[in-house]
Amino acid sequence: MSTTNTESEVPKTHKACVYDQPGTCSIAIRDVPTPEPRPNEVLVKLTHSGICHSDYGIMMNSWNTLPFPTQAGQVGGHEGLGHIVKLGEGSDKAGVKVGDRVGIKWVSSAQISGYSTPGTFQQYALGPANYVTPIPESLSGELAAPMLCAGVTTYSALRKCGASPGQWVVVSGAGGGLGTVATSLAARGMGFRVIGIDMPNKKEGVLESGAEHFIDLTQFDDTNIGKEVKRLTGLGAAAVIVCTGNNKAYGQALSMLRFGGTLVCVGMPTGEPMPIADAFPTAMVQQGHKIVGSAVGNRREAIDTLEMATRGVIKFPIRTVGMSELQSVFEDMENGKITGRVVLDLSSV
Repeated sequence: MSTTNTESEVPKTHKACVYDQPGTCSIAIRDVPTPEPRPNEVLVKLTHSGICHSDYGIMMNSWNTLPFPTQAGQVGGHEGLGHIVKLGEGSDKAGVKVGDRVGIKWVSSAQISGYSTPGTFQQYALGPANYVTPIPESLSGELAAPMLCAGVTTYSALRKCGASPGQWVVVSGAGGGLGTVATSLAARGMGFRVIGIDMPNKKEGVLESGAEHFIDLTQFDDTNIGKEVKRLTGLGAAAVIVCTGNNKAYGQALSMLRFGGTLVCVGMPTGEPMPIADAFPTAMVQQGHKIVGSAVGNRREAIDTLEMATRGVIKFPIRTVGMSELQSVFEDMENGKITGRVVLDLSSV
């Protein structure tokens, strides 16, 4: 195994945030062994990790579709970045080297960061040499971290939505970590006109992210919210991007579409799987509607997203916290109090 000439500077143990009681909102900060990279792996000293609603779902065992319950002691997180400090045997063949700034994303080779492998809520983590994402040195860690999941996920979804610049796109759940990024990418990066839908306390953040209109979902029922979108747009939206894990949002989305419009499924509802309400074949045939699923994105899309962030295209609310604040962030997430993305500064315990 090849190693860095600063190997002695890599500690034997480091700090990690673990799910100590899966199924409840409980985080413990522990000293854990710093791992050795195996063949074709790299060890990354992490500086930042975004906090995603998916991390909350894994901690709470909310997704019945996962193959096994989250284990006690699991280190969560999947939006981590830092610098490579050690190379496993053969990893140099992937074109990486010690000192490279890279990111660790949600899934690689059927392994899910923060679920089936130790995630990025810790100071050192392993990543596959051929799948870590290069991060520009000029991009702040606070902004780079959310691009590794929220950014690439919503960028990929927007590419699949079928809308053209100047057309209307609705972002449902527009005030959350996915939604604010989707809104910013859609409005500033791809030239769409954006309507954001969320709770009233999210209005300022949604408009700050680039939405042209905001719809307070508490003011409309399932029938009238679609009518409100059509009042604002004339014919309806070319696409609806559902970023919230809420079955009701999916049921409302089809009523917002124009002829030939596309519903893009991004948010993952928790609990027992449910079908999309009102997805009647006859109506979909008559209206020419499409339903598309979009999960994360590919390596090229990740690089494209980071490049747009580096150019200042992506702007949305971000808050940075220390590791000891992770549990309170999850509690706020549970109560719908988070607007935008919260990022862990892993140098601050």
